[in-house]
This record gives sequence, C-alpha cells and structure tokens, in this order.
Amino acid sequence: MSERQPPAQDPAKTSTQAQSTAQTTGQAPTVRAALPWGTVYGLARTLIALGTAGTLAFSGTGTLFSHVVGRDPAPYCDGIQRAGAFCVAPDGQLGLARWLCVAVLLLVASGWRPRWTGVAHWYVAFSVHNGISIPDGGDQVAVVLTLLLIPVTLADPRRSHWQRLPDGAAARHREAGGARAWAVTAAVAFTLAAQLQVAGIYFQSSIAKLSHQEWADGTAMYYWGNDVAFGAADWLAPLLGPLVGWSPSLALLTWSPLVIEFALAISLLMPPRARRLLLAGGFALHLGIGLVMGLWSFVLVMWGALLLLCLPIGAHLPWTVRRVAEPGTEPGTEPDTRSDAESAPEPEAAPAPATPR
Repeated sequence: MSERQPPAQDPAKTSTQAQSTAQTTGQAPTVRAALPWGTVYGLARTLIALGTAGTLAFSGTGTLFSHVVGRDPAPYCDGIQRAGAFCVAPDGQLGLARWLCVAVLLLVASGWRPRWTGVAHWYVAFSVHNGISIPDGGDQVAVVLTLLLIPVTLADPRRSHWQRLPDGAAARHREAGGARAWAVTAAVAFTLAAQLQVAGIYFQSSIAKLSHQEWADGTAMYYWGNDVAFGAADWLAPLLGPLVGWSPSLALLTWSPLVIEFALAISLLMPPRARRLLLAGGFALHLGIGLVMGLWSFVLVMWGALLLLCLPIGAHLPWTVRRVAEPGTEPGTEPDTRSDAESAPEPEAAPAPATPR
C-alpha cells in the first residue's frame, strides 16, 4: 500500500501564512539588500576627502580666493553660500578657515566615526565649491556625492569605515524594526542614488563631447596635448607629442575616453566582472588626466566616485581592521543607544519554527 502524499500547497497562501506567523511572533521585517557599509565605500570617502584636502593644502589662500574678472572678490557669500565656512570666518582669517577645513577632511579620510563626520564632510565640500574663485569638476562631484552619502554615514554603526561589520551585527541591522529599519533602507537607497549620479556624470560627459567637432573627428587630444595651460608637462611632452602628431594614435587617444565614459554610464546594467574591468579602465583614464593636466584633486575625487559606481554595494577590501569591542557592543560597532524596549536581544537570523520533542 503506497503512502499518501500531502496535498500541494499554494505558494501565495504559504507566503501569507509565513508573514502572519512572523507578525504573530513579533519578528521584524528583513532588509534583503546588501548593507552599504563596506570598506570599499570607506575608501571612496577617503579618496574624495583627500581630493578636496589637496586643493586646500597645496593651493595658497591668495590663489584659492583670487579675483576673477567680472565677479566680486572671493569668497562668494550670496544667498545660501553665506553659510559656507569661508563666509562665516572672521575678516582676514581665510587662511585659518582653510586649514581647519583641511583638518576636518583628514579626519574624514582617516575613517573615524563616519556617523559623526559625514555631515562635516559635506559642509566642507559645500564651502569649497561655493567659496573659492575657480572650483573644478572634482569639487562639484564632491559636494554632490557627500550630500547623497549623508544618510549612509548617519546610519553607519562602525567606529571606523575601515572595519567590517560582524555577521551578528549585520543580521540585526537587516532585521531591525522601527526607525532603524527606515535608516537602513535610506542608507541603501541613497547609496544607489550615488551610483546613479556617477553614471549620469559619465553619460553627460561622453554625450556632450560629441557635440564638439574636435571630439567627433578624433582630433581633440591634439589641442589638449599642446594647450599652454592644461597641456602635457615638460617631462611628458616628448612622449605625448609624437602620439598626438600621428593620426591613428591621435584618434585612439581621443575616442577611447568617450568609449570608456559611455561604458561607465551604463555599467550598472553589466555583470560584476565587466564592472571591475571598467573600474580599471576608469582609473587609467583619470590617471592619464592627472599626468597630462595635473588635476590630481579631480583624479582622487573621481577615483572615489568610480569605486561607488563599479563595485557592488557593501563590497569589502581584501583586508579589514578589527578592534576590541567595548562592553555590550559587537566588535567595530558603536555602543547601543536605543531605549530598553528597542534594545531587547534580537535573533541574528529568523529562527526556524520550534518542534516539539
């Protein structure tokens, strides 16, 4: 006599029953997306901060706030710009304000307490972009990305952005309820928004170049390579000169950045392996910009942006930093400041239904 098989269950009904069981047992909903607080995101923050710090540290106060024809003397303090650090600084203290901003940026770059330094990072980037005489594209990218990363940093529970969240702590953040669940969701959403922003930057850059005849016909790098202000440095000119003087290599040097930029613009649609290859291509592209034009602060900021774009959310570097936990905390996380009701022990993973013995 064959055994009777249990009737097949409706998946939708089973899912509904599971949700009902979870609600009955008080289990919090689970965040399925990867948590954004990886060490790669930390490296991106460091590079962006160092880029802005380089602008302030290696440019004199007179250079940063030099007079531009057709504009009032810098810093510019119209409207919301008057909230910037260089506008609230006392008269004659722009140099002091500059070095205070450098100190804040170096603190950010160290990785210390992201939740405490995220807003400060944006404020300094905002002050630089709106206050100095001639901000470059890197300053604009920095102020936008640091603004988008504020929700990510405010929800970051680590003492350092070089640390990896312990598995138990990561599980609790995914399963958190109430305000913490909203904070984690916002952190994931704004990390994705930062990725989309960087993709948009490369899309606009690649498409806008094609509207210029020199980029369309493959001769733009000849003019850039021989430009008096932004051309190749003296040590590089003997190498670059023959390359931009030969038509095939000139076309390759002109069109390859367009191809790389457009590929980066659509990289979020590509598999991880292709995105890692594009990361290398993007790093090489901006390294070339640094060597030829000397815009190293721009290069560092864009390297940070590339890390956010090309590597998965929550990705980690091969090495991590481990520190001894404070009493009552997981290693590498902040002490729990929730109320007694909220800080009740939570399971690291959804437990399986208990079976009678």
